[in-house]
Amino acid sequence: MVERALELSKNDGCVVIADEGSTANLRFAGNTLTTNGVARSAQLTVISIAGQGVGVVSRAAVRPDQLADVVAAADRAAREAQPAEDARPLLDGLPASPGWAEPVTPTDIGVFEGFAPALGEAFAAADAGGRRLYGFAEHSLTSTFLGTSTGLRLRHDQPSGRLELNAKSADLKRSAWTGVATRDFTDVDVAALDSSLAQRLEWAKTRVDLPAGRYETLLPPSAVADLMIYLLWSAGARDALDGRSVFARQGGGTRVGEQLATLPVTISSDPRAAGVEASPFVVAHASSRESSVFDNGLPLAKTDWIADGRLQALLQTRYSAELSGLPVTPAIDNLIMRGPEGGRSLEEMVASTERGLLITCLWYIREVDPQTLLVTGLTRDGVYLVENGEVVGEVNNFRFNESPVDLLGRLTEIGASERTLPREWNDYFQRTVMPAVRVPDFNMSTVSQAS
Repeated sequence: MVERALELSKNDGCVVIADEGSTANLRFAGNTLTTNGVARSAQLTVISIAGQGVGVVSRAAVRPDQLADVVAAADRAAREAQPAEDARPLLDGLPASPGWAEPVTPTDIGVFEGFAPALGEAFAAADAGGRRLYGFAEHSLTSTFLGTSTGLRLRHDQPSGRLELNAKSADLKRSAWTGVATRDFTDVDVAALDSSLAQRLEWAKTRVDLPAGRYETLLPPSAVADLMIYLLWSAGARDALDGRSVFARQGGGTRVGEQLATLPVTISSDPRAAGVEASPFVVAHASSRESSVFDNGLPLAKTDWIADGRLQALLQTRYSAELSGLPVTPAIDNLIMRGPEGGRSLEEMVASTERGLLITCLWYIREVDPQTLLVTGLTRDGVYLVENGEVVGEVNNFRFNESPVDLLGRLTEIGASERTLPREWNDYFQRTVMPAVRVPDFNMSTVSQAS
């Protein structure tokens, strides 16, 4: 399909992206498997270039007899388009990916061969312990084929998996959540996850009501991931140059080079990072302020967004890099945050807490002020009070107001990093490695009735 589409285009240049996807899933409720299924998908994107005009047409499940019409529509749109500000020569001279022409092997329900029996054992343990498990497990495999009229032939096969597990007491009044990300479900310890949820439900038997205010708070890796993903999504160079984001320097330019955190924290992306591998080249289905179709195929390498607490880079296309005078640093589909060597586990951080809150996860995160990156959201599925190194009970939920950027400057401890699953954004972004962190004055702005 890619080769034929490139042959059919009559314009000056063409990029064709074919995404072949497959998913397998298990869903369960009340300690019982409810549904399972598999699905296949196919998406074809034709990016046609006429001079500096660009036409983009994407279609799902394109049949061979429909291909000529899709390409013709993209060619026509390019000829009618105004010049694109990000227009640059298409890349060439890159070696073809190994296995470019190999067939796609989809995922299937067999990916759960080892996981499903362990889940059944967890159901039995939950029944015996008087709790109910709810949730889903999903595995996907997307094969992306990228070809250009300048000769690029690139392929990336991306496996992704996630498990969300929610435990409730028999009366449904107490609830706890956990989740994990995985590439193939062989590394998911369901028994350990269920044991952790059982402990949290036990903590929740004691209820402590607290008012809104600023509290020393321990954020687990999942909550940190949700906040740092939003920081990354907001780190576009164009917005900073235009004075529209927290990364804009007063008086013009960007804040690249400024110290954002007192602790030596590093936030980076690396397409080859073990366990969270991502596409090693740019795949841009459309141009935006943070991406350019002309950059398709651009090789990606490890990028430090923040190094030792200092802002190092922003999301850049070749076009925006010319405007900013900074290196070309495109988006990469993973995010890794690390602190100083020797970071402690979350359990060790709890044991050293005199009085504070332990959060399970964050929910319904929404931006309030882009100039400061102030966001608001809710706590969910368990906020616990820690006193003298022990959890003494569950606390009411809160609405919070915080800026991930401002938060970096107030951290007093960064724990050991581990692969985690964000709660809020895991539909879009799953490949994260994050630490737990200690914030001395996390802003719980109001009490929430959310559960």
